[in-house]
Amino acid sequence: MSQLLAGGPNVTRMVSTPLPHGAMSHGAMIHGAWPTPITSELVVRAAARLGEVVVDGDDVWWSESRPAEGGRSVIVRRSADGTVADVLPAPWNARTRVHEYGGGAWTVSAGTLWFTEFSDQRLYRLDAGSDAPVAVTPEPAVPAGSRHADLRVREGVALAVRETHPASGAAAEVGNEIVRVGPDGTEVLVSGPDFVSDPRLSPEGDALAWLQWDHPNMPWDAARLVVRGSDGREHVMAGGPGESVVQPVWGADGTLWFLCDRTDVWSLYRRRPHGEVELVLDVGSDIAGPQWVFGQSRYALLADGRIVVAYGRDGADRLAVLEDGDLRELDLPWGTFRYVTAQGTAVVCVAGSPSSEPVVLRADVDGGACEVLRPARDLGLDPAWFSSPEHVTFPTDERGTGIAEAHALVYPPTNPETSGPEGDLPPLMVVVHGGPTAGAVPVLDVEIQYWTSRGFCVADVDYRGSTGYGRRYRDALQGRWGVLDLDDVVACARFLADSGRVDPARMAIRGGSAGGYTTLAALTMRPGVFTAGASHYGVADLGALAAETHKFESRYLDGLVAPWPSGRAVYDERSPINHVDALDTPLAVFQGDEDAVVPPEQAEAIVAALREKGIPHVYLLFAGEQHGFRKAENIRAALDGELSFYAQVWGFDLPEAEGIEPIMIR
Repeated sequence: MSQLLAGGPNVTRMVSTPLPHGAMSHGAMIHGAWPTPITSELVVRAAARLGEVVVDGDDVWWSESRPAEGGRSVIVRRSADGTVADVLPAPWNARTRVHEYGGGAWTVSAGTLWFTEFSDQRLYRLDAGSDAPVAVTPEPAVPAGSRHADLRVREGVALAVRETHPASGAAAEVGNEIVRVGPDGTEVLVSGPDFVSDPRLSPEGDALAWLQWDHPNMPWDAARLVVRGSDGREHVMAGGPGESVVQPVWGADGTLWFLCDRTDVWSLYRRRPHGEVELVLDVGSDIAGPQWVFGQSRYALLADGRIVVAYGRDGADRLAVLEDGDLRELDLPWGTFRYVTAQGTAVVCVAGSPSSEPVVLRADVDGGACEVLRPARDLGLDPAWFSSPEHVTFPTDERGTGIAEAHALVYPPTNPETSGPEGDLPPLMVVVHGGPTAGAVPVLDVEIQYWTSRGFCVADVDYRGSTGYGRRYRDALQGRWGVLDLDDVVACARFLADSGRVDPARMAIRGGSAGGYTTLAALTMRPGVFTAGASHYGVADLGALAAETHKFESRYLDGLVAPWPSGRAVYDERSPINHVDALDTPLAVFQGDEDAVVPPEQAEAIVAALREKGIPHVYLLFAGEQHGFRKAENIRAALDGELSFYAQVWGFDLPEAEGIEPIMIR
């Protein structure tokens, strides 16, 4: 029987009697119980999630989301003399809630910072030399009801995407527009489409380009690139049904560059003034990624006319320079590149690798200086502690898709001071990324190393529907969410077990958001494969999600599942909450109480079913958290709680030195 325990001001813990320990040895060296310096405290200590990078003359600016400061997004400037300083003092928080996922919350022009403040979503300006931001937009009638994102500033005038929320809170009444914000107030430039993004003025200021799309499409399904000339006439340059356009950029000569997936993969195109659209670069794999957040950039125009571009291949990124039609790959020790921008003939970006957390990097593209402007934190660990991923392709059920294989990044258990007893195979943790239109990223994630250094094997699965493998692979999930993703996570687990790499009796599945849905669906609709699971703000009821989620994703499931509400029967069939009769696997559930994407009612519905069936479970509800956990204390509680959960389910001891309080009690 479940019982309620006090867990401090930010957490409510629902626990139940753990499974009895099996006959497995409790020796300290058993896989899963290895002692490690990679603790939850290390995961969050001085951690920062790097965001957008902006070049302003000789200065480079970037954003950092810091768990130790409650997840506050701080703006940092590195001056030409090498001085690095926080620009935005506490409690200011440069974070937007447009589309709920945000991005593009700030920009810089001539030393002046423009940003959206998280608490009220108003646009503010911080002038050079001042430490007091001033409000640029008025206080809205509805608190945080007028939100701003995707900012661009020229000569003291800002272009932005504005999202307006009504007092009713109804998603259908939310408005999205492109606005001009200047000294004389706010002017609406583009309205009508359900969604807009990327407002970009031409160099001469006589043309405006933007992206737009309408329900039921997501931006990676069908987005149009529109240009309005000085005569007010609008022209669709690219995009439409079955074609997605992202990241438009004007060249100095008036050429409009963009990425489009009309050839299956997101490739580089251009349209010269008064010319036709031309394909410039197709590398055979995706250059772009899905536009979940604003402000992304995977290519940049250098000052001398060359182009630097990042693209994925074989589970990692390449960074290359396009010059006179030839593509030259840069020899850099990093495997992921985000927020690619230019500073003269150098590229500035956020770079990471399996052995390095993300850094802000500036690299001369001609083999000159390569400088880390914002280094990764010093973890105080020998690199021998870090597990390096292997890109694995495994067979799966084709199901009429024409695709009979899927992919994963597999991290083997790694600990230079410990090995498992002879004959003891490691437990497997199958990680299901969110989205589901997203992908695994081969960059050092200390949270993954938290598991591998304890003796877990971790498989980060790129099931069909994931990005990075072209539109055909991405679109395979259309109408099949809750089918193909289950096929692929199960196939991955069985592939690794059949290969003798993991213990088939100790296989767990975990995921957040859409990954949480696949976790719950695998346990209820494919029982018998996994012996434990963890859902982080996961979806239990697809119909409830379709009926109550925010505007940006309110028609997302039309494509992934079926049109709503006419396809209600399909939603019912694929909702984990309707298959709890088959659920007999211990489950940990983690949720934020302010989540507008997957509301807490979703978690509580599955927890109620677990409680009714008497299945051992954990429920942690974090106060003040939205979709994803940002506060250090909550990240630690979820991580250590999940480890304690597995220890009790599978019967191994927690390392005493870490002092982790068991989350489940007898």
